[in-house]
Amino acid sequence: MAEEKETKAAEAAEVVVTEAKKEGKDAPEAEKTKNPAAVIEGVDKKVSSTEEVTAAETDAAIQQSVSFKEESNLVGDLQEPEKKALDELKQLIQIALAKNEFNPPPPPPAPPAPKSDDPKPDETPAVESKPDETPAVDPKAEAPVATTDHPASADPKVEKPVPVEIAADPPKAEELAPVVEPPEDTTVVKAVVDEDGAKTVEAILETIVPVTPAPPPAGEVSPAATVTETEAAPEPVPEPEFIWGVPLVGDEKSDTVLLKFLRARDFKVKDALAMIKNAVIWRKQFGIEKLLEEDLALPELEKVVFYHGQDKESHPVCYNVYGEFQNQELYAKAFSDDEKRDKFLRWRIQFLEKGIRQQLDFSPQGVSSMVQVTDLKNVPGPGKKELRQATKKALALLQDSYPEFVAKQVFINVPWWYLAYNRVMSPFFTQRTKSKFVFAGPSKSAETLFRYIAPEHVPVQYGGLSKENDSDFSSSDAVTEVVIKPSSKHTIELPATEPSLLIWELRVLGWDVSYSAEFVPSAEDAYTVLVQKARKFTAADEPFVKNNFKVGEPGKIVLTIDNAATKKKKLLYRSKTKNTTDSA
Repeated sequence: MAEEKETKAAEAAEVVVTEAKKEGKDAPEAEKTKNPAAVIEGVDKKVSSTEEVTAAETDAAIQQSVSFKEESNLVGDLQEPEKKALDELKQLIQIALAKNEFNPPPPPPAPPAPKSDDPKPDETPAVESKPDETPAVDPKAEAPVATTDHPASADPKVEKPVPVEIAADPPKAEELAPVVEPPEDTTVVKAVVDEDGAKTVEAILETIVPVTPAPPPAGEVSPAATVTETEAAPEPVPEPEFIWGVPLVGDEKSDTVLLKFLRARDFKVKDALAMIKNAVIWRKQFGIEKLLEEDLALPELEKVVFYHGQDKESHPVCYNVYGEFQNQELYAKAFSDDEKRDKFLRWRIQFLEKGIRQQLDFSPQGVSSMVQVTDLKNVPGPGKKELRQATKKALALLQDSYPEFVAKQVFINVPWWYLAYNRVMSPFFTQRTKSKFVFAGPSKSAETLFRYIAPEHVPVQYGGLSKENDSDFSSSDAVTEVVIKPSSKHTIELPATEPSLLIWELRVLGWDVSYSAEFVPSAEDAYTVLVQKARKFTAADEPFVKNNFKVGEPGKIVLTIDNAATKKKKLLYRSKTKNTTDSA
């Protein structure tokens, strides 16, 4: 099973990664202390390297995984064994619902509190004897036995008194217990005293006629009638169980939820059922529904985990930037004590739950998973044990209770040592899991993201052109990608056929190019207007450039990018025309 293999992988990595190979020179000590995977995966380890690896060599060495094709949630698209497993799981869930198996076990009963008036163990209350009461009989005393022989020490001529039983007052009618019919013939043993004083035992056969109780008064219901009506009453319908706002059975979205658990357990029905039960019970114990209403706002954490845009297949994208915890003040607010660590965990689960309900659709043709992008740049090392422990606990919960929610896991800014780590971990992952993983070094991170996410959806800090609160462009404005060859120029023409305001923005990944812009009128006798004189941009400059020009006559804007470097460059640009009245 995928989750179990991943757990074994983490355990194995603690042993194996510490010695990738002891041949050659060890990695610098400073590099050993920075181990983002130890934080993200909850594994504390040190990595040795066979050689110094540059960023370019790292990018070349990281092999991209085989593309993962997400399975369909339409029942008609499933294979026959998968359909059979889904039907069987539905039946088992119905049975489990009827047996109330989705509720947490009841807490153990508390020991009874001692009463104040109870006697202590070493104190025995004295019994007062009243003159009218029959004295207590010693339970150890032997009962009298009926016999015809007298004891040897007794005088045979002296009559021995026969004990006489005194019948108690007959019970009242209202104190009678329900009548149970005895057998018709009952043998009664009776002691009889002969004339000479001897006692004999006679067996008398008596016939007892059962007494039929009187009917209850008008307006009252007899106990027998009540029992009959109770037995005839229909069984109560079990309460439905929900997960992520979707009922486990009885809805078209239910199949999508059940298929997640089945795929996480390789379509082993009983294992999937156990996983569902555990997930539902955990959600109740954790108080997920109440958690959604709690105010756990931590504005500082909005830079650590956030949703931004979607990929080319409409999956929402979640970014995880644990390098933000290099900020000591932020780290202390999240992990300085048990209460804050617990709050961080609850915030992380709340964040995920809200994202699932707001951005995912569990309908058969909907999008029910997301893309995770994990930035490994400057992630705190294993010395931050509080972060490691909190992250490990969160990963365990995500693994057990949120199966198959990741369509693609993209690791960016992967350092050199991750090659050894990934090489050791890879054999423990299933092919299904490995097919979801993508790794990219620092110089290839943006281009790798563009393979799955369009540049208009990628945040500016990761190489795209998507910005918050942008009044000119949005994610609906497509970005054009162009590769500029080494030692060459590339020009872009933006036509303007009528008076308007022309807006454009562009960026070159890594820059190290020159950029200029000018307006060229359509009229032959008109003058060219210089909009942006040639300027050299480096990697340290602003990530993108935005310009505009108010066009008064037909013409075109010409953008020129001069790549004098010996490496090819990735150019991103887009433009928009606004009416001058709108712009005013």
